[in-house]
Amino acid sequence: MEIEDHSYAGTTYDKVNPVEFTYKMSANEIEEFVKLRVSNHYLFSGRRNTSMWAWRAILKHMGLQHKMTHSQASKKWENLKKRYKDLKNPPDGVKVFPETWPYFSLIKDAMEGRLESSAPILKTLPTNGDFLPIYKPKKRKASMVINSPVALLAGGPEIEVSLNGGEDEEAVQDEGSQGMDHMDNERQVMEREKRVLERERLVLQRERAVLDREVAALDRDRASLERERATIEREKAVMERERAMVERDRDAVSRDRLALEQEKARLEKVKERTEEVTEESSMVNNADVLDRKERFLNLVTPGTSVPEAPEDPENPEVPDAPEISPEALDASLGVVSGMRGSSSS
Repeated sequence: MEIEDHSYAGTTYDKVNPVEFTYKMSANEIEEFVKLRVSNHYLFSGRRNTSMWAWRAILKHMGLQHKMTHSQASKKWENLKKRYKDLKNPPDGVKVFPETWPYFSLIKDAMEGRLESSAPILKTLPTNGDFLPIYKPKKRKASMVINSPVALLAGGPEIEVSLNGGEDEEAVQDEGSQGMDHMDNERQVMEREKRVLERERLVLQRERAVLDREVAALDRDRASLERERATIEREKAVMERERAMVERDRDAVSRDRLALEQEKARLEKVKERTEEVTEESSMVNNADVLDRKERFLNLVTPGTSVPEAPEDPENPEVPDAPEISPEALDASLGVVSGMRGSSSS
């Protein structure tokens, strides 16, 4: 039995992939390209074909629609972001110099949202005209006929195996770029929200620090007021004690005044009584002296009487006798009495 050898049919692409030409953008074009991409990020919503129309709108605004395809623009953007991430977050132990790349600060501003509204807002026009043609590789179909020995012996039909190639490469790239754009948009939104939350947290921390300082100041003022209140209470207690002492002193002064008044009245009475007694004693003394004088004179000249002075009609008072002290008078009376006693014996 002879096995026939069948050759493969359609085992290669229908046409060779053309080499894509990549346009090299200038520094000004790259700056405008980045600003347009950041300012029009809302165009990359993640829905089907939105990325393609958005890139086409940007390329048309820059006048590069005849030099670059939307896939090349998307790849350029991804390469810029990848280069920035590699320089910003290098592997451990690797030393990089971001300042050597001229677009580092530009992409940094773009990633941190500082380039929003730095370029005009564009509108997408879903049309294929006036753009570079999109190369779409055809599906490859490989057919081969296998003659099985069993089929040959049994006289059965030949088996044809068809090998279909992958899906549309452009569609896959478009979907991948859309997913990446959607993830970038979400990441940018999350980063903006994170920055907003960070700013709010800093503001809250500053407000909390201000409130803490105000609370501390209030506590100090409250403590000062408490100290002043305690001082006032102490001064009030001292004043109350001093007032009580003044009241006691006033009562003592009143009592002393009353006692002095009573003592003054008593002294006045004693003075009056003393004056009366003095007058009475002086009168008695005068009468006693006169009596002694008369007795002395009678003893000295017995049988004679003391001549009475003529009464002065103008001055009826009796003239005063010569001043003789009571001691001298008593001595004289003693001598006279002794003489009389001796004569009688």
